[in-house]
Amino acid sequence: MMATNASGTKAIEPSFDRNDSALVLAHIFFAFGALLLGGIAGVLQGLVRGGMITLPAGIGYYQLLTAHGVLMALIFTTYFIIGFLYSGVSKSLGGKLLPHTLKMGWIGFWLMSLGTVIATVVILLNQATVLYTFYAPMKASPYFYIALALIVFGSWVSGFGIFGQYRHWKKTNEDKLSPLFAFMAVVTMLMWLIATIGVAATVLVQFIPWSFGWVDTIDVMISRTLFWYFGHPLVYFWLLPTYICWYVIIPKIIGGKIFSDALARLSFLLLLLFSIPVGFHHQLMEPGISPVWKYIQVILTFMVVIPSLMTAFSLFATFETNGRARGTRGLFGWAKVLPWKDVRFFAPFMGMLVFIPAGAGGIINASNQMNQVVHNTLWVTGHFHLTVATSVALTFFGITYWLIPVVTNRVLTPKMNRLGIYQTILWLIGMLFMSGSMHTVGLLGSPRRTAYTTYNDHPDSVLWMPYHVAMAIGGMILFVAVVLMIINVIGLARAPKGSTEYPLGEVADAAQPTPKLFERWGVWIGLVVVLILFAYTIPFVDMLMNSGPGSKPWVTW
Repeated sequence: MMATNASGTKAIEPSFDRNDSALVLAHIFFAFGALLLGGIAGVLQGLVRGGMITLPAGIGYYQLLTAHGVLMALIFTTYFIIGFLYSGVSKSLGGKLLPHTLKMGWIGFWLMSLGTVIATVVILLNQATVLYTFYAPMKASPYFYIALALIVFGSWVSGFGIFGQYRHWKKTNEDKLSPLFAFMAVVTMLMWLIATIGVAATVLVQFIPWSFGWVDTIDVMISRTLFWYFGHPLVYFWLLPTYICWYVIIPKIIGGKIFSDALARLSFLLLLLFSIPVGFHHQLMEPGISPVWKYIQVILTFMVVIPSLMTAFSLFATFETNGRARGTRGLFGWAKVLPWKDVRFFAPFMGMLVFIPAGAGGIINASNQMNQVVHNTLWVTGHFHLTVATSVALTFFGITYWLIPVVTNRVLTPKMNRLGIYQTILWLIGMLFMSGSMHTVGLLGSPRRTAYTTYNDHPDSVLWMPYHVAMAIGGMILFVAVVLMIINVIGLARAPKGSTEYPLGEVADAAQPTPKLFERWGVWIGLVVVLILFAYTIPFVDMLMNSGPGSKPWVTW
């Protein structure tokens, strides 16, 4: 769109509200700042594990491991997700954020930022070297736990801002189906709010009093259970925005249409139902939990396969119908008309392909017998590097190549597009070395969360060492890709002015109508609560009633 300015020349009319743009950019730029710092910690960690360097100035391996996990798995993802969701909510629910929504978005941003700065400083001072899972009895400075509480509370405020915008739109459009992006954003933040109740409870009620010395002991089993009540849906908090891109954005980018609105919404609701009450499958090797309840939660875990397969079917149906509409034939004829040279498609599609082996690894991790083979080995770390560090990260990178131009009123140039393709390929090569070596050496028994100086006296260390060197090589390649991505982000923010469309897909004309039941939130939230109570009430009460003698002060406190 063009407008005439005071000098009589034509100026580009902004396609995205300036105030909304500032909020989105604040989240995106903060996210990539965390990615850079986390990448530095990660490459140093890999070089130490490969026996290539010795850290100077008293810097500890586990200090780097904590910084890497917190900054990349928690901070980068959370900031990017909230920024992305706010952009889509703004575009799909009225074209502009309401004043109170914008205000809550900024309050949430500053609370999270305060918490992030405090946590980072405490980690760098080596007062919070407890890894991103912060398992007790490892103890950090109380200010680390206070920082975590600020981050969680700030994200809640941001989530309520999204809920407020959605509710206002529904009130003014009573008989209309909400836009698919907005619906998915609400499900994503609902999952986050429900899941983070667990980590907020253990931080506020257990860790902060314990770290200040107000109580002498902590119930380790309860703290781990509350963490993994949060820890598994955290994975789907990473994945749901990825699915939003795959369902809603990619069809528009390839010139096709969304295969089914109803199927997309149902898959998100099923993921909401089955991704929260399943934390015990991360605790299969731990005592203190009845095998019966572990078995029940493993069954619930495998239910997540259903919406995942629905997602795969819907995506490839979109690709095929788009290809058929363009005259392609054959089983894979649709692949010929996909925009392989467009980084906005190429990066997320590579994430989709990587998610196939990543999902297979997840099934192994959740299976009791196979989990015993890989538990606490580098296989598990390799799995996370396929899911969040590849499928999710590449999709987020692909989103960035159009999101920054949209909100800054700029365009993606051919040069930036090529750099994006190179960055994606570099990331895939680095992850092939890193994650491939992690999976392989994990099967050989190499433990996770250990430095070179910890395992180099092990009788199998000679067998493991080549794989650890390969991991370090992969880490160096990935760090180059991180730096290139930061350069690309800066380049996108300084790209030529122009109008870039927000790529929201449209539903195919032949798609079946979406049942109104899908937007009856009381039904779905009620089902989530029922499943959580069913899966956790009896085992949690059993933990409280049968805590060890040193844990009773926590209960009475």
